[in-house]
Amino acid sequence: MRNRNQLVLPLNYEVLIDENDPVWKLVEICDTLDYTKLYDEYLRHWRAIDPVVMFEILVFAYMNRIYSSRAIEQACKTDVRFMWLLQGESAPDHATIARFQNERLTDVIEDLFVQLVMKLHELGEIKFNNIFIDGTKIEANANRYTFVWAKTVEKNLQKLNAKINQELPELCEKYGLSETASLVDVVDFLLKARDLLGIQFVYGKGKRKTEIQRDYDRIYEYLERIEKYHESQVILGTRNSYSKTDLDATFMRMKEDHMRNGQLKPAYNVQIGVESEYIVGIGLYSNPTDTTTLIPFLERLRNNIGRKYTNIIADAGYASEENYTYLEENDQNAYIKPADYEIRKTKKYKKNIYRVENLIYDEIGDYFTCPNGKRLNHAYDGTRKTENGYEVVKSYYICESCEGCPHREKCYKGKYENRKISFSKTMARQKAQAAERITADEGNILRQNRSIQVEGAFGIVKQDREFRRFLTRGKAKTETQFFLIAFAFNINKLHNRTIYKRLGLELFNQEAA
Repeated sequence: MRNRNQLVLPLNYEVLIDENDPVWKLVEICDTLDYTKLYDEYLRHWRAIDPVVMFEILVFAYMNRIYSSRAIEQACKTDVRFMWLLQGESAPDHATIARFQNERLTDVIEDLFVQLVMKLHELGEIKFNNIFIDGTKIEANANRYTFVWAKTVEKNLQKLNAKINQELPELCEKYGLSETASLVDVVDFLLKARDLLGIQFVYGKGKRKTEIQRDYDRIYEYLERIEKYHESQVILGTRNSYSKTDLDATFMRMKEDHMRNGQLKPAYNVQIGVESEYIVGIGLYSNPTDTTTLIPFLERLRNNIGRKYTNIIADAGYASEENYTYLEENDQNAYIKPADYEIRKTKKYKKNIYRVENLIYDEIGDYFTCPNGKRLNHAYDGTRKTENGYEVVKSYYICESCEGCPHREKCYKGKYENRKISFSKTMARQKAQAAERITADEGNILRQNRSIQVEGAFGIVKQDREFRRFLTRGKAKTETQFFLIAFAFNINKLHNRTIYKRLGLELFNQEAA
């Protein structure tokens, strides 16, 4: 029989680790970081394992597609590389690992990630020049059927208020209360009446309730429902839904449709910024559309790294007057495709002489000319505010006369007698500049790199790393988990670029399309 005595194993785990293993790169980078904030989390807490060691174990686990705390605990007991990181310490249990990630790291992970980004800058890998931005939806760790919809809450609250408005005057008249009495006043009165009359409220099968108790129970239920609806409205904020098992998650349409019926699932809109194949910025948002995420994402990124990117490259989902204006005011070049850029290139679009974009516009006279030769004169300007408070100014033009026009049926189907159109001069100028910028040679190369770099990063995370659903609940914990994903992604990327001698590569240069 073979001798399986553990004492014959080498006690120096380092000699068993391959020289090209990414764990070396992890330790090399992590040893240069400042962990002051992490240690501050433990000022009043006893710790069995050095927090830096715990952090390295977590990151290395994520580098190896190990996300479960129980699986990480098992790896610490069986994988030589994890044993080496522990430096002779006992393997932490899964509860310790989960507590470290969800409590200790929550307030410091972003600082550690920013330090990594700055370290990559020191190594010449990141130059803060071109940033490629995109978003994807990742399912939340929440029940798919515990949904709360904003419209349903509003509808039920209105119905309840209507019912109360009908019953409250009757109760006030019944008990001789003032017409201005509220539900709370009625409840207080009924409780005092109960005590004065010595009535005992009863509950359960076979118990007969008094009239006072029936009125009290009904009114008290109304108060509870009102409080519940108001709490839901506070949680919803500007969202249209949330999950009862993860209040920060919003129901969104996902590409992974398990029922194949377009069912919405609780998820987060994950935004990342990529430069030179590295993830340099992260943001999790509860709104499913990308348009409103660009400005807060860039503001957060600038606050973290202390500088602005020169070129912002994103797809048509980020095209809006507010975003274009923000980039103009901050002297940043917007390589963002206009939302209608692809449609504009079609023959059907170009041949449609009735579209506002195809009407003849006279800048000096500030009027449009319709296919029938009539003028659409400037009538007035209107403004509206976006979610972030930005004012969009639109000019409205009305045709001098559509009477007897042979194009009337094809040209205009509105409710007004004469055709009325709206036109944003600012947006028209910005779209023209954006189209010119993205079709230049540099724009073509940057657009190609956006597809390669940021979409490639999501492909690696979701497909290669098999991360398609969060394991934690709540935005803070969920964002912490994705920061760990990004940290591990960057270390792996630096390791691979070093091995394959690709350091310093900023763009994949291809022939302009």
